Amino acid sequence: MHISQHVKDNIYWVGASDRRLALFENMFPLPGGVAYNSYLIMDDKVALVDSVDSAILQVFLENIDHVLSGRSIDYLIVNHMEPDHCDSIDILCSRFPDMKIVGNAKTFQIIRQFYNFDIEGRCHEVKENDTLCLGAHTLKFIFAPMVHWPEVMMTYDMTSKVLFSADAFGTFGALHGNLFADELDFDGFFLDEARRYYTNIVGRYGQQVQQALAKVSGLDIDMICPLHGPVWRKNLPNFIEKYDKWSRYEPEKSGVVIAYASMYGNTENAAAVIAGRLSERGVNDLRMYDVSKTHPSYIIADAFKYSHLIFASPTYNNGLYFAMHSLLHDMAVLNLRGRKVALVGNGSWAPVAHKVMEEMIGRMKDMTLLAPPLVIHSSLKPCQMGEAIALADAVADSVLARIKEKNE
Repeated sequence: MHISQHVKDNIYWVGASDRRLALFENMFPLPGGVAYNSYLIMDDKVALVDSVDSAILQVFLENIDHVLSGRSIDYLIVNHMEPDHCDSIDILCSRFPDMKIVGNAKTFQIIRQFYNFDIEGRCHEVKENDTLCLGAHTLKFIFAPMVHWPEVMMTYDMTSKVLFSADAFGTFGALHGNLFADELDFDGFFLDEARRYYTNIVGRYGQQVQQALAKVSGLDIDMICPLHGPVWRKNLPNFIEKYDKWSRYEPEKSGVVIAYASMYGNTENAAAVIAGRLSERGVNDLRMYDVSKTHPSYIIADAFKYSHLIFASPTYNNGLYFAMHSLLHDMAVLNLRGRKVALVGNGSWAPVAHKVMEEMIGRMKDMTLLAPPLVIHSSLKPCQMGEAIALADAVADSVLARIKEKNE
């Protein structure tokens, strides 16, 4: 049975959700599943905008057949060649032998890398700002390289003012029947998952996202149809503004993320003392994470969201505790920058964790250490409480000053 939905002006959503998949890209937890979106434009010529992962192939094909009602597909628009959106291209080609594949030069290069079937005679290559007329609908192609693959493009329906945005403006999370963002509690669930999706999947490419935003800023857009998550038809500027902030690495909120590693609870206790002092000083927005229990994608999402970061870790094998090292490495790869930072290092006989963290933070752009690292030996002793309080106060002073500045 089909679950297709009408989007606008003879445009139909023909995707589906996968609630069974545990890890996106076999890395990122999906407690709420994921949606794979595809869109069918019914006109004199029929165009399918992107395909889906093979996990939902059967529902996808049923949706297509229902909307087509016996017609065929003339064009498959390939905005993005990542397998979760192109895994069914070969099936579509066999079902619709006259279907043309629309993409750019890099699209066809990657198709040949993934597939062995012959695409000669099927390729309709487009360049930046080329158009394709389907009848009433005219499509314009806007290249968005490295958002987040080199072949990525967006397709703008000039007639319906719909932007098919590829992976941009997507989010983790399966759909629950409601297709449109204004029909569901987006801020209550999807916003956090949208942030986690952006920061971990696209976050490295802030400059390229800014370039793509500049390209589409001049378009008259009534609706954004991404490849994952809800479709946007209302309050578009609010979500676009999030993308603008994320891609400029600008914090959304004044607050503190405390990420700690602790084998026996002593480093955790030092982090808790600092958190308590921050609360006493009036810092209300605190997030505290055990890096050994929390997947780094959640911590990274909050690191993009908040203005201040505290990292606390023991020394391990004369270096940094593995989970903390991995977290800081991921943050650096994703180009996180412009945060105020404080460090706590622990070591029973040769503490070096603070030095390794300082070196790693120092290689990231525009990161400011607010105080000398607090170095403890096995556990925080009463004689070091003053140092812990001083570190917390330095962070609190900075957070409260930022809040005051934003409010003036």
